[in-house]
Amino acid sequence: MAVVPLSEKKIKQPAHLVRAEAKGDGKQKILTSGKTGVIRVRADCLNYKGIRSHG
Repeated sequence: MAVVPLSEKKIKQPAHLVRAEAKGDGKQKILTSGKTGVIRVRADCLNYKGIRSHG
């Protein structure tokens, strides 16, 4: 996987989303939510068109 330099703000945004999604469900749920998001982006999932763009 390529490493893309990002600002701290762009790194924190998805982290906040993952935490909000799994808040109160424990560390394992937070990790699972984050992994699911990464898989969707890398797989270019049909249900999430344009997820790779910065629009």
